[in-house]
Amino acid sequence: MLKIAHIVCAFPPYQGGMGNVCFNQATYLAKIGHQVTVFAPQINNQESFSLGFKQQKLISLLTLGNASLIFPQISILNKFDILHFHYPFIGLGEQILFLKKIGLIKIPLIIQYHMDLIGEGNRKLFFEIYNKKTLPLLLCADKILVSSEDYLLHSKIKKYFLKAKNKFEILPLGVDENKFYPSFEATSSEYQNILFVGALDKAHYFKGVDVLIKAFKKVNNILPQSRLIIVGKGDLRNQFIDLAKKLNIRDKIEFADNVLKEELPLYYQKTAVFVLPSTTRSEAFGLVTLEAMASGLPVIVSNLPGPRSLVDNNGFLVKPGDSDDLSAKIIKILQNDKLKKEFGNQSRQLVNKYYCWSKIVPRLSTIYENILSAKL
Repeated sequence: MLKIAHIVCAFPPYQGGMGNVCFNQATYLAKIGHQVTVFAPQINNQESFSLGFKQQKLISLLTLGNASLIFPQISILNKFDILHFHYPFIGLGEQILFLKKIGLIKIPLIIQYHMDLIGEGNRKLFFEIYNKKTLPLLLCADKILVSSEDYLLHSKIKKYFLKAKNKFEILPLGVDENKFYPSFEATSSEYQNILFVGALDKAHYFKGVDVLIKAFKKVNNILPQSRLIIVGKGDLRNQFIDLAKKLNIRDKIEFADNVLKEELPLYYQKTAVFVLPSTTRSEAFGLVTLEAMASGLPVIVSNLPGPRSLVDNNGFLVKPGDSDDLSAKIIKILQNDKLKKEFGNQSRQLVNKYYCWSKIVPRLSTIYENILSAKL
């Protein structure tokens, strides 16, 4: 049994991929016998008895979105066997890396590199400066985990990978295949629901929801029985509702902003096709795509490094930001039940073979153990 600390900038119930990854890794690590503590700003100090891991709140001196100025408690962290840090975490990540470099963090450091920091406008300039100062410090880590080779080779950390390949390892993200599973109803021709799941806040501006709504307008002109379901909440929600009203399709779109996690699998099961129309490389993988695949759905995702690695004869790739391409691909699936079924079956098979947390987390445990063995 290892004592493992996970640090992440966001954690459920906040809606976002990084927190969900951390949550599932902690849950499955606990199931195989490890003692896990998750540190995050949003949580209260408690032990998740039903899940088997502890949660401890990080006290933030200043918070802006998912960035938090936090002074790490080194003495507490050094009591663990492994520190697993989910990057990026502006305000804390650069401190952790520096403290590791100068030797004050004495335990092995694992970096889970979730995505590049890109941004637009002033954020873009800030991220460029931040990346220039912080990314070189990643090589202080004992291991850097990336979700796909495709993303790594197109990422801002590619040059560091080429310098120190032995520090990098590809470890895909996963899904609970027992929570998300197919429904026979979903393949029936009476269902023409199109599903999007994701946060609708400014931090997730790159999700392409506006592109999807514009594409759906064209889909609904051809297939008037089709409906678009958008599951998620955030400060951009009203902006998307206004766009739907402007296009005269508000009555054809369901904005489901209070979906309980227990209810989410049902939304996938009553859907014909899942769409993740991301517009930038800030979308590094797409956990929701895996949930859709586990539910036996065809998937349509943007042709971007990372997300496209999940498409293998189970759906279509589309040009980022191209509503015409997106609408054409959606129509092609909705009008062809045979294709819909073939894609859906392949989705589930891919999940069973490569993307179950129950298979991935034991690999993560082995990575921990190998690093500790090498230190002896």
